[in-house]
Amino acid sequence: MKKNPKQIVDAFKKTGARIETRSRVKMNTKEAFALYYTPGVGAASMHLAKNPKDTRAMSVKKNSVAVISDGSAVLGLGNIGPYGALPVMEGKALIFRELGGIDAWPIVLNTQNVDEIVKTITAIAPGWGGINLEDFKAPECFEIERRLIEALDIPVMHDDQHGTAIVVLAGLINAMQVVGKKWNGSWITIAGVGAAGVAIIRLLKRYAPGVNIIAVDREGIIWDARKDLNSTKRKLIEDKLIFAEEGGDLKTALIESDVFIGVSGPNLLTADDIALMADKSIVFALSNPVPEILPEEARKGGAAVTATGRSDFANQINNALVFPGVFRGALDKGVTRITDESKLRAAKALAALVIKPTATKIIPDILDKRVVKAVAAAIR
Repeated sequence: MKKNPKQIVDAFKKTGARIETRSRVKMNTKEAFALYYTPGVGAASMHLAKNPKDTRAMSVKKNSVAVISDGSAVLGLGNIGPYGALPVMEGKALIFRELGGIDAWPIVLNTQNVDEIVKTITAIAPGWGGINLEDFKAPECFEIERRLIEALDIPVMHDDQHGTAIVVLAGLINAMQVVGKKWNGSWITIAGVGAAGVAIIRLLKRYAPGVNIIAVDREGIIWDARKDLNSTKRKLIEDKLIFAEEGGDLKTALIESDVFIGVSGPNLLTADDIALMADKSIVFALSNPVPEILPEEARKGGAAVTATGRSDFANQINNALVFPGVFRGALDKGVTRITDESKLRAAKALAALVIKPTATKIIPDILDKRVVKAVAAAIR
């Protein structure tokens, strides 16, 4: 896309809303008004008041998802608040509709207080079939998701965490096949230990317990001697999900690594940095819109497989490959929780859609019509 920011803003102004509600029944006769509104709706209301379990069968709850954000971590733009988050949430709702056939609506919250967020979402939950959390900053996002999962009987998923982790694992399954490397004993360096980074670490270790992961944040390698670690990062060490015997910067962490996964910030690496990695290295530079290193530069450093989050390069690792199918499967099957087992199955199903992976084809295209069906089938 070669449009400048002004052209994009003008396009959005011209389009206005990108989603809308549409009726599924006709209200063009008095009989229809009498049935679907007054007095008929009164009978439906009284029935659901006494039999709330029938809500899915009798309302929008059966096929609806709330796409919710507090605007505290929007894309790579940072804490830009609810108005800044709204175009992104609307875009997610559009993807839900177009790819998954799901009725979704953007909801942005004018608070970043964890208790208020949990209370608000819990209060509006009865009208929805699922909750898709989006662009909540870490570490608050972990508590928000955990508390909502415990409180609600509908699926809740923080897409920045789990959608990203699933698609990263899917791409990496095929990338490792392309370069002929085994998971057990391999070394993975992950830059960025926020929502996405933590979820990626946890899912990769569930898939391949024998893989070695080094995690790097803004202050450098995460290891036991550091005194500035929050509880989330400390727990990664305690749970033996990451390992480092000493500190250092990102370049130090890259030495002899087989894989680099970046979910951090733009322009962090050069070809010389990639040259520090093991032969046939894999580079997933997923910072958006500007990756940690451009694919061409990474290949100059010896990377055998490269991927970004962008659509203008080969191997787009995008969570839009995941969340429509995850919620499609959950809604269709009445699933109340998205388990780790379902996430692993979804990643494997996504990877399997690429029959013969190559360096420039490790993940299905975002418009591949098989994707939603395959991911949905994995959710149980």
